[in-house]
Amino acid sequence: MNLFSIFSKEKKKEVLDTGLKKTKESVFQKLCRVVAGKKEVDDDVLDDLEDVLVTSDVGVDTTLEIIDRIKARVARDGYVKTSELNRILREEIEGLLCDDETLSPDKGDSIQTDGVPYVILVVGVNGVGKTTTIGKLAYLFKQQGLKVVLGAADTFRAAAIDQLSIWADRVGVPLIKQQMGSDPASVAFDTVKSAMANQADVVLIDTAGRLHNKVGLMNELTKVKQVMKKLIPTAPNEILLVLDGSTGQNAFEQAKQFSKATEVNSLAITKLDGTAKGGVVIGISHLLQVPVKYIGLGEKISDLQPFDKHAFVESLFDKDI
Repeated sequence: MNLFSIFSKEKKKEVLDTGLKKTKESVFQKLCRVVAGKKEVDDDVLDDLEDVLVTSDVGVDTTLEIIDRIKARVARDGYVKTSELNRILREEIEGLLCDDETLSPDKGDSIQTDGVPYVILVVGVNGVGKTTTIGKLAYLFKQQGLKVVLGAADTFRAAAIDQLSIWADRVGVPLIKQQMGSDPASVAFDTVKSAMANQADVVLIDTAGRLHNKVGLMNELTKVKQVMKKLIPTAPNEILLVLDGSTGQNAFEQAKQFSKATEVNSLAITKLDGTAKGGVVIGISHLLQVPVKYIGLGEKISDLQPFDKHAFVESLFDKDI
């Protein structure tokens, strides 16, 4: 391993630890109160642990699953010390997080396009950081040596097109756009067509911020997908849902509704650095069985990180209780 690889890994850990600081502090303080004066994991400890996980926005169903798993271990081993609770939590939570089976060049996977771009359709409600995430993703892919094209299919807001244009200029990648009010499916078609003509590796298509309870707007996503399939039958390869982690259970509700309306197969959870509600990552991934692929940990262009479930859990529980 070269020095750059070592620095990169250490830098990523630093960004992760800093970004999760508020969640880590909140969870750690609550866990300390749970085990105070206790030597073994008993029913009282488990009841208190359940409260800790629920109030950390892990979600009720996922919390109950974690508690049941720990109960099974206690029953099997007969006696579990409270000093072991941190390690057990790490193991059980990591086991619940859904694995990412989509292509991830950031993890070393190779996108063999053979002239056919890998298309990512990005969805989510207004205000979650969707357009910013697209810009940071373009940067991340470009750092991997991939040729990226952006598509401004959010044609309902002029500000959305302008914002994406700024990101395209900042990252140094082409942007395909039309006038405000144009047909989003037309923009998506032109974007994929341009990407194919220029032998791009990755296409990132922005969409209008959808209110998750508006069926008509969701149907438009279907039209966008159908149009792209005329050029690339496998497109989109990913439908990436962007969620604001600071909204806690509201983000979880959005994820459920989007998953019902369209075939979401990857998640990006933003704004984790400004909240103590980072536990929502666990619940969303577990219950929807959709992998968290990226997490936003700050304002810098490099603060969008590929999600590593082992690193995430280790960072969240990196102190002994």
